[in-house]
Amino acid sequence: MTGDGNWDRRSVLRAAAVMAAATPLLGGTAVAQAGDADALFKAGKFEQAGRAYEEVLRRDPQNVHAATRRGYVALLSNRFADAEKYLGRAVALAPGDKQVNRMLADCFTRQDEFGRAAPHWRAAGMESEAKWYEAFQGRPYEILGDEARLPWLQMDPIPQVEGSLNGGPPKRLSFYTRVGPLNVSARTAEEAGLRVVAKEKIEYVGEELWFYYGVLDSLRLGGIELRNIPVNWSDGDSGDDSDGIFGTSIFYHLLTTVDYAGRKLVLQRKTAARQVSGEVLPLWLADDHLTFSRGSFDGSGQRVVALHVGGTGNNVAGMYEGTAKALKIRIDRDRPEETAAGGQAVSVYPCYPREVRLGGVTARDAYSLAGQQPGHEGHGFDVLGEFAHSFFKPCSVTFDFAAMKFSIARVSTI
Repeated sequence: MTGDGNWDRRSVLRAAAVMAAATPLLGGTAVAQAGDADALFKAGKFEQAGRAYEEVLRRDPQNVHAATRRGYVALLSNRFADAEKYLGRAVALAPGDKQVNRMLADCFTRQDEFGRAAPHWRAAGMESEAKWYEAFQGRPYEILGDEARLPWLQMDPIPQVEGSLNGGPPKRLSFYTRVGPLNVSARTAEEAGLRVVAKEKIEYVGEELWFYYGVLDSLRLGGIELRNIPVNWSDGDSGDDSDGIFGTSIFYHLLTTVDYAGRKLVLQRKTAARQVSGEVLPLWLADDHLTFSRGSFDGSGQRVVALHVGGTGNNVAGMYEGTAKALKIRIDRDRPEETAAGGQAVSVYPCYPREVRLGGVTARDAYSLAGQQPGHEGHGFDVLGEFAHSFFKPCSVTFDFAAMKFSIARVSTI
């Protein structure tokens, strides 16, 4: 809905959702109890839902759905011990379940335990991912240096910073929280001497492309160097002047501050001490790279919202057309816009909510977009909409993936 542009290729590969319908191994009173837990989960009341799923499991230890959802609740908050416990139980009960294996693979991947992740990627039907992670030797995502303060080369149409691959010349790299690992252009991949360890053919906006998987020895971003990290590229044209784009898979290895107002990206080790500015909100991570918190549109009350930090677009927010209608937000149907989402061309319409609020930061009567299709299906929980690139321009935001907190402060008026 927010105009992801041609770089959102990993969403094509993630078309199999993290979590869809309930696993049909429920019965008797467990159905009602699981239904109650599902309602809490759907409403984004994750902690309450987790306790409700635990109660179901106490009465029915073989309940695959309850074990899966309890593990998923833990995974959303990077509580890996609980995630492994419950998702492992679900896999043991239903070893052929692709969705459960997909989540357990994600759990191990986030912990850089690629060897443990690979069999579950394969069981999830994602053979290229499995081969990719099997190709790693030694410790992935080794971090050298303590801090990087990267001035932006540009703000629009997409923020860019400077980085170096395998000791080569500086490259223009974009960033976006709707992207996972580093994704580079074919030219950049060739210059860096990248070797293909797996590949697959994908369709993107009606075009078939080869998508390649490799291992990058070194990515230097200012004072931080990341060694032995995953990298993707394809034989298509990115459509902009970026040499590559990186996202949440790199951000969650660090304490990440995206300072829009100061035009800089600050990356620090997770152990770095920092003084919190602005309001601190919960942070959830789904489908290995999609970030969520709580916010509101036009009196909706606090709901789960997606955080689309970086990326492109002049809109401050995006939402499903049905949501805009329900909240009586004005939609301008006379001016449809064409964009791409999930590798498919879609139409969106300008809309103008009276207020969108994230923490203590608001935008009023600001240009937003309404899409004909829900933009965040398949997670198992409702998503009100997303806060996009232009919303954050007067702000500084910090992602703390150790504490699973997101902070936002309005720094200046532009």
